[in-house]
Amino acid sequence: MKLGIVGLPNVGKSTLFNAITHNTVEAANYPFATIDPNVGVVNVPDERIPGLAKIFNSKREIYATIEFFDIAGLVKGASKGEGLGNQFLSHIREVDAIVQVVRCFDDPNIIHVDGEIDPVRDAETINLELILADYEMIEKAVNRLTKNVKGDKSLQKELDLLKSIMQTLGEEKSIRTIKLSEDEKAMLKGYNLLSDKPIIYVANVSEDYIQSDEKNPYVEKLREYIKDEDADLIEISCEIEAQISSLDEEEEKLFLEEMGLSESGLNKLIRSSYSLLGLISYLTAGPQESRAWTIKKGTKAPAAAGKIHSDIERGFIRAETINYDELAKLGSMVAAREKGLVRSEGKDYVVKDGDVILFRFNV
Repeated sequence: MKLGIVGLPNVGKSTLFNAITHNTVEAANYPFATIDPNVGVVNVPDERIPGLAKIFNSKREIYATIEFFDIAGLVKGASKGEGLGNQFLSHIREVDAIVQVVRCFDDPNIIHVDGEIDPVRDAETINLELILADYEMIEKAVNRLTKNVKGDKSLQKELDLLKSIMQTLGEEKSIRTIKLSEDEKAMLKGYNLLSDKPIIYVANVSEDYIQSDEKNPYVEKLREYIKDEDADLIEISCEIEAQISSLDEEEEKLFLEEMGLSESGLNKLIRSSYSLLGLISYLTAGPQESRAWTIKKGTKAPAAAGKIHSDIERGFIRAETINYDELAKLGSMVAAREKGLVRSEGKDYVVKDGDVILFRFNV
């Protein structure tokens, strides 16, 4: 899974990226400190992996991972090439979902590119550049299809859809605001549209607001702005995440307790991205390794097996599976089999989050 961190210059993008990936990249107090995207790979926290490793005496623990891309700060006119905008927009096309960092804190020492704090204006600036880039692409496609449909009437449905989308984009609304059918989504897939990508808004708030029950007025304005989008909003203090990044696991736990927080911003972001993208993890285990595999909700057993290797999908016979919680209670596969809790599932089985699976196959 690839997540692209975007936002205006100086909103905390690179600070957040550094903190969650434990990297150190330039987080300068001026625009365009980041030109080529920095990339960091983060393990998805999953307490089931060490639990499985203990049960199976595994040599290695392998977690699911997320790739974070720190994409340079966009500015007005990016869709027309301003501020190296075309280059930055091409980077956004490569990711599965957008993490838009929006500044929701006051600090006179950190320059804002527009001179004052306004999270709605900032989010609108970014979204409008994505909308304008999509409009230009759809306009070209509509012109092409209008010519081609005369000789191929099967293109009419796609043309009608693109004209409808073009109208929405012309009203400066993201494609995310449109309720699309599965067929329509399939038609649009090849266009890789920017304003159709799943989006998580990260409200970067001060340390005081993270610890307080008081509502942040900037965050509430942003929440109201995105209410019609199929989007998520989470509050993170990039300042706190920067402090957490230097701690080991035990120190982090104590720090979060002292701050009155149940989890880190990174965990919030990962949970949100899994939910937004409709992802789950199934597990495999043995003496060599215990491992998590990320799949879409609704994936059937053969396709899930294909995540491991295409030969397993091709030669799929059955999936021997048990839920992790049931296995953990019993402490071994032998005990689980004796209790009759290990199920034999066929090709139509829809894999569930937390399934521990042994695939039987023949190639």
